[in-house]
Amino acid sequence: MTRPLAAPTAWRVVWWFGFVSLAADMVYEGARSVYGPVLAALGASAVVVGLVTGAGEAVALVLRLAFGPLADRTGRYWSLTILGYGLTAVCVPLLALAPRLGAAGLAFASTMILLERLGKAIRSPSKSALLAHVASAVGRGRGFGVHKALDQVGAFAGPLVVAGVVAVASLWWGLAVLAVPGAVAMLLLLTLRRRVPDPSVYDDTLPPAAPEHPAPRRGWWAEVVGAGLPREFFRYAVAASLTTGALVTFGIIGYHLTVDGLLPVAAVPVVYAAAMAVEAVAALAVGSVFDHAGPRVLLLVPVLVALVPALALGPTLVAVLAGVIAWGVAQGVQDSTVKAVVADLVEAPRRATAYGVFAGIQGLFAIVGGVTAGWLYDCSLPALVAVVALTQLVALVLLAHTFRRSRAAGAPR
Repeated sequence: MTRPLAAPTAWRVVWWFGFVSLAADMVYEGARSVYGPVLAALGASAVVVGLVTGAGEAVALVLRLAFGPLADRTGRYWSLTILGYGLTAVCVPLLALAPRLGAAGLAFASTMILLERLGKAIRSPSKSALLAHVASAVGRGRGFGVHKALDQVGAFAGPLVVAGVVAVASLWWGLAVLAVPGAVAMLLLLTLRRRVPDPSVYDDTLPPAAPEHPAPRRGWWAEVVGAGLPREFFRYAVAASLTTGALVTFGIIGYHLTVDGLLPVAAVPVVYAAAMAVEAVAALAVGSVFDHAGPRVLLLVPVLVALVPALALGPTLVAVLAGVIAWGVAQGVQDSTVKAVVADLVEAPRRATAYGVFAGIQGLFAIVGGVTAGWLYDCSLPALVAVVALTQLVALVLLAHTFRRSRAAGAPR
């Protein structure tokens, strides 16, 4: 295929995808920064808050197992991307209606939160597959890194916008105002879809055309579990998911900051916003290094993850802030450059499936890791530090083995 003369440059498309994510992140990260107060204001207990937000994260990750194969089987990458972003743009502002619904308000808000997270699951594999095509023309590490950096600008700005509106108006107006960046995200996305209907024209690494009589299509369940994907992909997915599962959530860090009296509650969102800024810088910097040095730069991630509980759950504010910086760097790399390796290990026709399987494995590890971290935090902080360190040693060995095998086999970059 040849690129249409009127098509924008690859870098411009990467930036355009990034601006879509920037606006969308303002919506859902802004909302996530106040999900606890929102549910509490509607009468939820701490258990209900934990259940709804935890189930939301599971939905956002695990259901990609289904929507990745669906994208590859149907080829409707754009449709699924638009549907997923649309759910976020609509469901978050609708949360502002919850207090007007009386006793049904809590159930309505919980449903909107879960639907917003479902939107993330629907769009992510397709969006990553579309972006992987375009990023191949500029360097996948840099392409995913720039996208993640812009994404994190929205994650930084959204909570601050909500905080400002809440300070001068109310919690519910803070949610309602998020309809504005949601509309901007959809306008940008639809314009990009019209300008670049087929991002694969940017990809010079596509395999040859399919034979006249292709092999029979795999069954749905086989697609969901990633049948036929390379063995190195699964080894890499397990290694990367060990780092995801062992990275303690910011919820635990924020809990530690307030319970131990290290910061007032009002200051915790500011620390979160700062962590989002660190994520953006880390994604951009590590993405650039990835394109020059290769995937070996990702061996830094297990080291950072192992440091987080030892620092971020420490007894002094200085240690905690150092841990938050390590947390932000690890989080930024996990959600950007780590994905670039998937595109190197899996051919284009099955990348959305691979991204879905990858996220599903990450989700399962994240659920187990989150529960385990919370339990160990209450039981024994040294035990939590030791368990995280042990899992990261395993992750480091698996990553090193995967990269060594891929290099020996001449995996394309």
